[in-house]
Formats: sequence, C-alpha cells, structure tokens
Amino acid sequence: MKVTVVGAGAVGATTADNIIRRNIAEEVILLDIKKGFAEGKAQDMSQTAALLGFESKITGVTNDYSATAGSSVAVITSGIPRKPGMTREELIGTNANIVKTVVENLVKHSPDIIILIVSNPMDTMTYLALKSSGLPKNRIIGMGGALDSARFKYQIGQKLNAAATDLNAIVIGGHGDTTMIPLIQHATWNSVRVSELLSDDEQADIVQKTMVGGATLTSLIGTSAWYAPGAAAAAMVESIVRNQGKLFTASVYLEGEFGHEDIALGVPVIINNKGWDRIVPMSLSEDEKELLNKSADAVRKMNQVLSDEGII
Repeated sequence: MKVTVVGAGAVGATTADNIIRRNIAEEVILLDIKKGFAEGKAQDMSQTAALLGFESKITGVTNDYSATAGSSVAVITSGIPRKPGMTREELIGTNANIVKTVVENLVKHSPDIIILIVSNPMDTMTYLALKSSGLPKNRIIGMGGALDSARFKYQIGQKLNAAATDLNAIVIGGHGDTTMIPLIQHATWNSVRVSELLSDDEQADIVQKTMVGGATLTSLIGTSAWYAPGAAAAAMVESIVRNQGKLFTASVYLEGEFGHEDIALGVPVIINNKGWDRIVPMSLSEDEKELLNKSADAVRKMNQVLSDEGII
C-alpha cells in the first residue's frame, strides 16, 4: 500500500512519521515544493528505522507528482500555516489555489485515490477538493473533526482527571473557532454521562477551551500545532488502509443528512477502505441543531468565496 503526504512542513512531516512508525503503509511519498526539504526530512525519518523497528519506506521528492503514482491515499497539508491572530477563514485566498493544484495533480497520477484534507480552512478546502477532483464524494474527507474531538477529550480528561482513552466525545460542525460544536451532552466516561459528573460551569469551560484549542496553541508556540493534527491524520489513514471501519467525526459532503446539502461539514462517519463509508445518524437537541445550522451558514459564506474568486 502506498500513501502520499503533500507538504513536508510540521504537520505533513508528523503525519508521515506517524504512518511509518506504525507500519501503516509499505511506502510513503513525502512531497514538497521546496527543493530538498522533503528529501531531507524523509532521510532523517528513515534513519530512525533501526532504532524504532519499522519497515515502511519513505521517499522525499520535490514537486514530482509522478512519484505519487499508484497511491491509495493522499494527505494534503499544503498551504500557509495559521499565524497568531489569524483565523482559518483568512487563509482561504492563498490556500484554495494551492489545494486545487495539488488535488488535480494527485488525481492525474492516481485516479482511484482517497484524499484526506488537512489544509485550512478545512471544510471549504474539502468542498473545493470534491468539486475540482471529479472523484466520488466518499473519497474526499476533511480531517478537522477528528482533531477537534481529540482536543475535546483532552479537555474533559483534564477536568475529570480521566484517561482520554476512556472517554467518548465528539465535535461536529465546521473546523473553526466559532463553528465547531463540542457535544458535551453526548460525552461519556465509560458509558457514564459526563454531564452527570460536572457542573454546568465546568461543562461550559470545557466547550469554550475546546473551541479555541487551535488558537490557544497558535498563541503559545507562534504557529499552528502539529503533533495532534499529524496523529489525527495518521489515525484516519490507518482506518482506510487497514479497513478498520472506525467512527470519526470528519468533514464530508452532505446531501440532506443532518438537514444540510451541497456542503462539506463535520459529522460522524465510518472510515474504511472505501474512504468514508456511511454517515452515522444521531439525535440532536433543538439547541444543537440551531448551532449546526449557524455553523453551516458560516461555512457556506467561506465556500461562496470560491465562486466569487472564480476558483470553482
């Protein structure tokens, strides 16, 4: 199995590192436009094989999409990272043209590919990838919800002093500081509802800290986070490559599900070797439905920029 990671920056390199360390794919191609950058990082990672015991092969290339031919999965991390004070939405003008070019090149060399979008603004880039690729909708997936849900579990774990692996909690909606919806009322600690263990104020604090999780890290380290995004992307790649059928929140194209259509938005989905196999329905309260509607409206406004700028 061959996997391509486009973008050898912090997120892309971390994604590739996770994939090879866990022997998820026999071959990984790391591609970047900066000469020698991907080659250097791939060589550095390869030199850890004797120490870490993995057998995956990783090759770095400079803008050579022919090397990606035959890839089953590609992860797109290309684009400028978010800087302090910058919203994901402000990235759209620059990153849209980058993502569109990358998608077209990937599909040209691997027509059966499944594409995982990490680039921000993620929901809009997922929508763009679907519209510009001509691929079936199940083969375009946005990663954001998986990352946001991991951050949600972290915040709950901090409050309860609980292991994140004992928690079930998801974030739906857009992958943005004001558009994501941490479903605190649905969260459980080994089947016990978190809402029964925490006060309203504690729950509200968890939700708020989850929503600004990315911005908090950006302010602390001066750029976008990479460890958790890389781990989230690798986990989704693993579910595809190994046909695990795991449930993730992911940004996928909706055609009436959850009351929305012609939009890529974060909802619970099953991820397997088909890409996303099916959307998992869930009951939402009226308040949660309203929040999802507001989130969708905000994502549609970003998507409209794609049309206004003639990108799609």
